[in-house]
Amino acid sequence: MTNSELKEFLDSKVLYYNHPRFLESDPIQIPHQFTKKEDVEISAFLTATIAWGNRKSIINSANKMIQRMDNSPYDFVLNHQDSDIKQFAGFVHRTFNETDLNYFIKSIQNIYKQHNGLEDVFAKGMQQDSIQPAITVFKSIFFELPHQTRTTKHVSNPLKGSAAKRINMFLRWMVRDNSTGVDFGLWKSIPTSILSCPLDVHSGNVARKLKLLKRKQNDAKALAELDKNLRKLDSIDPVKYDFALFGLGVFEKF
Repeated sequence: MTNSELKEFLDSKVLYYNHPRFLESDPIQIPHQFTKKEDVEISAFLTATIAWGNRKSIINSANKMIQRMDNSPYDFVLNHQDSDIKQFAGFVHRTFNETDLNYFIKSIQNIYKQHNGLEDVFAKGMQQDSIQPAITVFKSIFFELPHQTRTTKHVSNPLKGSAAKRINMFLRWMVRDNSTGVDFGLWKSIPTSILSCPLDVHSGNVARKLKLLKRKQNDAKALAELDKNLRKLDSIDPVKYDFALFGLGVFEKF
């Protein structure tokens, strides 16, 4: 395909998959339970954190997390007592367990009380042409409280070579406009132009077949290559192509 043909093809897939029916089987349905900004972003961050493996299992585990927060994530994060943490006893999703979740709740509370919230932390760390440095800054702030080493693996660091798939997905949810009712468009301080595609095995394989990506590993270098090529197709909203790449890979077995 020529570049114009590729763009036309991918744009058509974006139109098809960036649709409310996408919510029926995707973990983004969890934050859609809420309307308050802080409830949306906290539930979205926690959901994105455990978003690996079977999507039904992700949705099930995320719902359990929210239920144990009395279905009021912001109020729980801000006002919970140490005794309330026992509500997470026995929680586990893959390698993310109650020890990790307990720390996440304390750290998110610290971010809202000491750093003016999640959006402010990411916005302060971003650079003119990339959101990736902001993820590294976020991880540093996120783990400024005493914590167990095991928990640090649940927040990726692009400087260590990670494609940071789950955080990039969370950022897409928060920043992209909500004109189609899928993403939220809650964060106005970060431009869509610097967002990165959530790179995983599905989007990576499709990107390689479409010659948008040559690198074989799904790592930070591959993400930079994919970012560069997607921004050639749409410099304002390159991450919209996540819908196309993911949809082609998961639903169409492209």
